[in-house]
Order: sequence, then structure tokens, then C-alpha cells
Amino acid sequence: MIVDKGKLVKVEYEGRFESGEVFDSSKHGDHSHPLEFIAGVGQVVKGFDDAILGMTLNEEKEIKILPEEAYGMPDEKLQRKVPRSLLPKDQVPQVGMALYVETPQGPLPVKIVAVDDENITIDLNHPLAGKTLLFKIKVIDIQNASKEALEEISERED
Repeated sequence: MIVDKGKLVKVEYEGRFESGEVFDSSKHGDHSHPLEFIAGVGQVVKGFDDAILGMTLNEEKEIKILPEEAYGMPDEKLQRKVPRSLLPKDQVPQVGMALYVETPQGPLPVKIVAVDDENITIDLNHPLAGKTLLFKIKVIDIQNASKEALEEISERED
């Protein structure tokens, strides 16, 4: 079977930066947590989605995804000043510290990029924005996606 749009796929993967540093992997020690998604419908970044199309069961390959096909370039408009008083009193904010901001879609990780006496500046860009990503991927399962899953995706697109 070949991976095409609408197929439910499972892949093992390792994601690295150009420096060689691993930022994510489906293998954690003796455990494996394959990534499962429906191919070609935007459940993963575009570069990953495009690369998986046409692969076959047990096929492996290495791909390079530029920022434009992944999380985009950092946008300065996504930096916001927030009053320090909104932080818990026992927390001392520091540049580089990660926080979680509650949104209607769930918690969003943000990074503190500046601190002064009254405010902190948080960066709402995705942590991988601006990064070129290198992946080793292996297709370990291909199935037809359920009718319900495809209908749910179709409803979100409308």
C-alpha cells in the first residue's frame, strides 16, 4: 500500500536541527510512540505532510523542511508585554523561562524574552519558528482512515 491523501499512517521519526541536536523523537529509551496522522490533510506541518505522500510500508527517508514549510518565520508582532503582576508572586521571571498561557485551544507554550520592573515580554511564536528541520522517517503502518475521521476533517475545513 502507498501513502496517499486520506490514508491513516504511523511513522517513527527523529527530528534534528542543522546542528545535529535532536529536538524530538518517537523513541524514548526502550519505548516507541509512533506519530499517527491522516496524510495530506494538514494534521502535521506541510513539509512533513508532503514528504510522506508516495512512501510505502517500511520505507525510510531523510527530509529537510525549511521554515516556510514548517512553523514559518518568527513574527515580531507576536511579542507581547504583560504586567509582571499577572505572574504568581512566588515566580521570579527570567529571560528564556518558558510559561504556559491558557487559550481557548488549550495551553500555549511561550518564552520570556525581556523582563523589567513592571512588565515581562513574552514571545508567542512557535518555538520552532525560523528553524530548518531535518527528519529521519520510517512508515510503519498504512491504513484507510475511518469515514468518521475524514468527515471530521472535512467539517473543520468548511
